[in-house]
Amino acid sequence: MILIKNGTVIDPDSNVEGEFDLLIDGAGIADLGRPGSFASATVQRDIDATGKWIVPGLIDMHVHLREPGFEWKETIQSGSEAAILGGFTTILCMPNTRPVNDNAEITRFILEKAQGAKAARVLPIGAVTVNLQGKQMAPLSELRKAGCAAFSDDGEPVYDSGIMRRALEWASMLDVPICCHEEDKSLSCGGSMNESALSSRLGLKGMHKVAEEVMIARDIELARTTGAAIHICHISSGRGVELVRRAKNDGIKVTCEVTPHHLVLTEEAVRNFDTNAKMSPPLREVEESAALLAGLKDGTIDCIASDHAPHESDSKDVEFAKASFGILGLQTSLPLILEFAAKGEISRRRAVEALSSAAARILRIEGGNLRKGARADLAIIDPSWKWTFDRDCNRSLSLNSPFLGRQLCGIADAVLVNGRVVVEGRKLEQSPK
Repeated sequence: MILIKNGTVIDPDSNVEGEFDLLIDGAGIADLGRPGSFASATVQRDIDATGKWIVPGLIDMHVHLREPGFEWKETIQSGSEAAILGGFTTILCMPNTRPVNDNAEITRFILEKAQGAKAARVLPIGAVTVNLQGKQMAPLSELRKAGCAAFSDDGEPVYDSGIMRRALEWASMLDVPICCHEEDKSLSCGGSMNESALSSRLGLKGMHKVAEEVMIARDIELARTTGAAIHICHISSGRGVELVRRAKNDGIKVTCEVTPHHLVLTEEAVRNFDTNAKMSPPLREVEESAALLAGLKDGTIDCIASDHAPHESDSKDVEFAKASFGILGLQTSLPLILEFAAKGEISRRRAVEALSSAAARILRIEGGNLRKGARADLAIIDPSWKWTFDRDCNRSLSLNSPFLGRQLCGIADAVLVNGRVVVEGRKLEQSPK
């Protein structure tokens, strides 16, 4: 057995926040008790969590692992190791691989590779349409049976409303959400940054917020009609948040996520044509970031997701308009969100909920809590540890992050997956215990 003692347990799902010891037996949580409660237990290992938070393992429901097909950008091994260093015990990988995860064979391949990696648990998200082309619905039942936890054409919107409606009906029967990349590309017009006065000054084609908002509105109405669950990926506009807020008030099954970079950065990050700040949806104005933070605080935005999107330098070291969209996120999500907690802009409990239990509820998967009998997936967070995200500590195969060189505060000091210690002292365990 493992005893984690002297820490502050924060478990929003169980309404627990305070000083507790945690006893782990094998792969599960044996008990939770006040400090000293397990003095008589036969313990093989003590972990001292003094000054640290003991939280459910973080869950990231929007990650690009690139394998199969783009292994020079990222692999399941490297991505899942970056995840556990970031405190994530479960990640969900998007289907825009090559070949696309639109059949059971690819789903099984991903699951087998993830099992062999012995790091974070990886759950695949299957494609909504064949080859992400939006013309023919993928075999959703086959994908679900093979192990997909949700469906998405992320990176591409499902333009055809008829196909989207049928996909929602199927997903409802399979009891999983569809995760929606909301972009009307006839309105975003092949742009490369937010449409604004700044984009005009920089001479870059802009992507207007309305391109996202009209698709959010459409999919809310389809969810209203079908009774299915939709999840809005990487929401970036205040109007989009308001659409979700009103839909929730109407009882529609809609949830949404925000990325740390849309909260922390604004379009000013691209003023010097830094392609590491190029993403889709693009960084918006400061008032949009404020609206996103308000939505996160009041619960309209359910969870935080990194949209971890690794790219090799050759696809970023080009003209801004030609550079690939996307940035790294697995190792920086936690400390960036802790910045808001440290400033009192959100509570530490809300931060933990948004990074963990909320995603478990949305996906109806194991994890996200520290209840007795639950699987022992957890992170021990040192909220005051100062460190710099640089090449040496980056575990990804890529380096595309606007946060390289930034001093951060807060880190996963230790991580357990299924009762195994996989991170200790902020480093990967070579032989998980």
